[in-house]
Amino acid sequence: MTVEERLKYLRDTINRYNHEYYVLDNPSVPDSEYDQLMQELLTLEQEHPELITKDSPSQRVGGEVLDKFRKVIHAQPMLSLADVFSIEELRDFDARIAKETNHYTYTAELKIDGLSVSLIYRDGFLAQGATRGDGITGEDITENVKTINSVPLKIPYQQPIEVRGEIFMPIKSFDDLNKKKTANGEEPFRNPRNAAAGSVRQLNPQIVRQRNLDVFIYYVMDRTLVPDHYRALELAKSWGFRVNPRNRLCKNIDEVIEYIDEITAKRHELPYDIDGIVIKVNEYDLYDKIGYTAKYPKWAIAYKFPAEEVVTVLKDIKFQVGRTGVVKPVAELEPVMISGSLVSRATLHNEDFVQSRDIRIGDHVVVRKAGEIIPEILSVIPENRVGTEKPFHMTANCPICDAPLSRGKGEADYYCSNPHCPGKHIEGLIHFASRDAYNIEGMGERIVTELFNDGVIRTIPDIFLLSNHYDFLVNKEGFGEKSIDNLLKAIEASKQNPLEKLLFGLGIRHVGSKMAKAIANHFQTMENLMSATYEKLLELPDVGDAIAKSITEYFKDQKNVQMICELRKLGLSMASSKKFVSEGSFFSGKTIVLTGALERYSRNEAKDLIESKGGNVSSSVSKNTDLIIAGSDAGSKLTKGKELGVKIIDEKEFASLLEEES
Repeated sequence: MTVEERLKYLRDTINRYNHEYYVLDNPSVPDSEYDQLMQELLTLEQEHPELITKDSPSQRVGGEVLDKFRKVIHAQPMLSLADVFSIEELRDFDARIAKETNHYTYTAELKIDGLSVSLIYRDGFLAQGATRGDGITGEDITENVKTINSVPLKIPYQQPIEVRGEIFMPIKSFDDLNKKKTANGEEPFRNPRNAAAGSVRQLNPQIVRQRNLDVFIYYVMDRTLVPDHYRALELAKSWGFRVNPRNRLCKNIDEVIEYIDEITAKRHELPYDIDGIVIKVNEYDLYDKIGYTAKYPKWAIAYKFPAEEVVTVLKDIKFQVGRTGVVKPVAELEPVMISGSLVSRATLHNEDFVQSRDIRIGDHVVVRKAGEIIPEILSVIPENRVGTEKPFHMTANCPICDAPLSRGKGEADYYCSNPHCPGKHIEGLIHFASRDAYNIEGMGERIVTELFNDGVIRTIPDIFLLSNHYDFLVNKEGFGEKSIDNLLKAIEASKQNPLEKLLFGLGIRHVGSKMAKAIANHFQTMENLMSATYEKLLELPDVGDAIAKSITEYFKDQKNVQMICELRKLGLSMASSKKFVSEGSFFSGKTIVLTGALERYSRNEAKDLIESKGGNVSSSVSKNTDLIIAGSDAGSKLTKGKELGVKIIDEKEFASLLEEES
């Protein structure tokens, strides 16, 4: 047997074993035999690198470390699904389908709690893997996707094809990963979905491979291959993709509801997290007839499980200082399992919330996870009281620095009056490093608090000078050398984050993540924003008096200006991720409102095109609106625009303007 023949045998055999193990859950050989064949393959390919093929199992090991992820535009938008939360709403959905056609069935699928992925194959080989992103633009994660064993590197279909699915982390992999992170002194992931999302966005594919991710395919984009969705899933399965075996073809909505009841009873026995059931009309020829909204297909719906509610005892009420100085009551609970995780704390929002519900220390309370993430107290069970329960009293002083609290007129929250309160600083640093803000992996609440108390990190710039304290960290109990190295690499990599992430991370009052992105997209650079006047800020859609005042006051503070200068010197990016390509565009600098249903573009796609030309898309019509693009069935926004004399164009004119500038 020649080397070429032996390599082909090894590739085919190992790929078959991978399919049996990772897709069919039915391995036919012991691990020792698999390992022996894999080692032989790697040795032969090392000796004969010219014979390595795209579908070789060795290509899953992980490529080179990336500097950043390349942006990709989806050929067709990755739309989200409308949610329903009750059987009544589900029957309403069915009634809407019945108005369009009398002959239809449904495919019911588990709604895996992970993140969507697009996989593109050309000439039978995996060519690209991409995240959903905002539905229009995602990130190229091809090298990371290759490390997922259930994703075939080669399929028996030669034409270009895109399939879509859900990347997730099995519960066992999640538990194993968190044990390792805890042992290394790192902050554990909150849930499998966050762990999967954080893993997929690792710049080092070797790390991704160690996370043991998985994928279920839920859609084949070419609807000409088979007449319906269920057969498309069967086709994907025949090509070697992992398709959820619990998918079910249902004749009517009653069978769908039976399926929901069955899965609801078994959901916590599954080896992965789900948060609902996806219901799709099965017949492809009905899709265009049933139609789409700007955001969702009308032929599909996501039934979300009701939040799980449990009863436990409220042991105490503590007070917590937030990054803006807000002081909130927090419930200390008798630990209880909710939706697969142990809960010992819950939000109580504010003084009015607690008093209006007469929540007392010692009460039996009903707790649930809002969105299955943040625990909250719904109500108390007064009939369980024994007379020793203690009524709630809001503290008058900050629990960290003892400064007096103040509550503004018309506001629900109390704030610490001390601008130098350590509690604010700690929470501000925790927020800055969090996944939703600057996303520094490994720098969670516990790590930040310890390093703050050690005096190592007191300001945001201190985070980026942490390498200066390497010797201290190595000798600190609970900090392993490997975890320190990983943390420092994560800090260095985060410097490439765009302006919107930095703005949100700074914790400017009233500036959330969405507003930070809008501001960054408009001003493009930190320099432009810092020099913007109150009046200029008010020109932005959705920026009102409070936000404009908050931003201008933030940049009037010389301490904040000095901090920005330090961060710039440390190498942090000060530019927006959105690069406008045409200053001379018709849309540049204009505030534009989209209204009605567009046929050629989804709402998100139209918004992205306008912003790419330098325009700003607003959700409401005002005297600052320059243009309205009106689709069919436009309503009150169009009427108000006519009253204000705003220029109005239809979708055809919009498309013509875009074509002229392309």
